[in-house]
Amino acid sequence: MTTCNAAKLPSQWEICYTVETLPVVGLLMDGKGHWSSMVSSAVNASAAPADTTILPRSAHSISRSQIDENTLKVLYRLHRNGYQAYLVGGSVRDLLLGRTPKDFDIGTDATPQQVKKLFRNCFLVGRRFRLAHIRFGRDLVIEVATFRRHPHPDELPEDPDEHGTFLQNQFGTPREDAFRRDFTINALFYNIADFSIVDHVGGLQDLENRRLRVIGDPGVRFAEDPVRMLRALEFSARLGFTLDTETLEAIAENAQVITEAAPARVREELLELFRHGVGAEVLQQAQSLGLLQPLMGGYQPGERIFKLLASLNQHFCKTGNVDEAMIMACLFIDRFWHKCPVHASLPINEVLLSAGHLLTPYCNHFRLAHGLRHQAREMLIGCYRFARGLGHRGQKRFLLNPETPRALEMFRLWNQASGGDPALVDIWQKALHTGHEPTEKPVRPPGRRTHHRPRRRRRSKQELGRS
Repeated sequence: MTTCNAAKLPSQWEICYTVETLPVVGLLMDGKGHWSSMVSSAVNASAAPADTTILPRSAHSISRSQIDENTLKVLYRLHRNGYQAYLVGGSVRDLLLGRTPKDFDIGTDATPQQVKKLFRNCFLVGRRFRLAHIRFGRDLVIEVATFRRHPHPDELPEDPDEHGTFLQNQFGTPREDAFRRDFTINALFYNIADFSIVDHVGGLQDLENRRLRVIGDPGVRFAEDPVRMLRALEFSARLGFTLDTETLEAIAENAQVITEAAPARVREELLELFRHGVGAEVLQQAQSLGLLQPLMGGYQPGERIFKLLASLNQHFCKTGNVDEAMIMACLFIDRFWHKCPVHASLPINEVLLSAGHLLTPYCNHFRLAHGLRHQAREMLIGCYRFARGLGHRGQKRFLLNPETPRALEMFRLWNQASGGDPALVDIWQKALHTGHEPTEKPVRPPGRRTHHRPRRRRRSKQELGRS
């Protein structure tokens, strides 16, 4: 299990909050001063019963030296041209926690077309949700989004088919944009105008308390975007934050809604778990909440699989590379042993078919390429060959296969998780090393002729006729 230790936030933050100014998210005050639950997440942010908290530069630890220089160029140019320019999202959260952000996103009140006019290296992307991508060099892309808001019901167009595009492109204020975001700790803004931290939703207090809280009613927000349930578990594991009871209950109640999410997006989120080293922990918690089975197309792992995935997390952290085919093979290796026990001495062709049948439903659910399924299947076959030991037909060709070392690494991880004999892995490691050693060409004994007389050329019919 891998967790990230975050730095404790400065104690001076506590003085920035009072009972009157602490933002309350998901609640509304009636005329008698009583609190009632928010009916919809599409609440008017200006009606929220909280004042915005602004943390001046002297009260926080974020320095411009921690921000990418190209990101600063974009922020400064927007600001110089009269637009609001904020660093937004997870980068502000990570900087406050003493972590290195993966990337930097920018929020502004400039429309995508206005951003494009300011930057020659800007490209507008997205048909429904228009964004500005500003490119620096070949690899760096800085995403600039215009502040959005939730429209009022009477603003919606008459045609329901137009609602999706309309909802995604209603520009608003920074405060309205903050209330559209998923979690309070992801709704903090860094204002380049005065280098302050702007908090509209109580995210600073949640960072101080190491708590993950959904903005608005969790049930409504999860219905809007089911992938938020998986992201809630991911952030909790990555940051070591606690999830409040209301969020956990909402995940359990709305678990089946995850089937409405796009499979490609769910697949990418699953890979993101392993990139951050929390795949085993998050999937195990998802299973306890009833989320795992609808999330992965009916897949249900056993305890040994979670132990194997934990070892796989550590392996990926060491190599710095996430192998999706190996993840697939690890997910199904327990079922593979039940269908193809080593003591049964099944023919390789039969084992090959069984491995393919196991992987096909999962690949169809996520619409994975056949090449990826082939790699996972070959790893399962490799584990079968390793488990049955040396001395079988096709061993030499198997050892020379360039994919064999990859399968052996997976077999080593499985052997550790299942309490197998480590000597078997060592034997195959030596055999693999020997099988890749170049063989010397035999030396010809002295005195033997090494060159043959050239063969005589056959004469054509015309040449034969002339003679």
